[in-house]
Amino acid sequence: MNLIPVRIDKPEPINFILGQTHFIKSVEDIHEALVNAVPGIRFGLAFCEASGDRLIRWSGTDHAMVLLAQTNAHAIGAGHSFIVFLGEGFYPLNVLNAIKQVPEVCRIFCATSNPVEVLLAETGQGRGIIGVVDGYPPLGIEDEQKIDARKLLLRQIGYKL
Repeated sequence: MNLIPVRIDKPEPINFILGQTHFIKSVEDIHEALVNAVPGIRFGLAFCEASGDRLIRWSGTDHAMVLLAQTNAHAIGAGHSFIVFLGEGFYPLNVLNAIKQVPEVCRIFCATSNPVEVLLAETGQGRGIIGVVDGYPPLGIEDEQKIDARKLLLRQIGYKL
């Protein structure tokens, strides 16, 4: 078995969701979940089929995001994995629960705009996602000033009263 890190290739402000699902119907169901959760959402979705034709299946509403999804799904190459890239101004917070409710979705590995490395195990059969390295390690522990700043930010952007 080989351990392989694959860096997600994306522009800095773009958010994405990486997960595992189990059925070809996932592409249409995840697409529907996204557009029902946020009308007008811009996204690209790619799914690595693990049997049958073993194609990278895809869908989306934004050509650039679809290309990002296809390219990164191909680089990961792990069966039954999916990746969704959200257009600028769209966030996982608004769609993550909808994706989790798709019956075929087994797990979510990450939902972030951070730099990410996907850790893959490669065997003679293929590749599987072991986990992800999401962002960077902490530089310290939050103090009272940083707590106040965090609370203020959440109120400024409308997530808290």
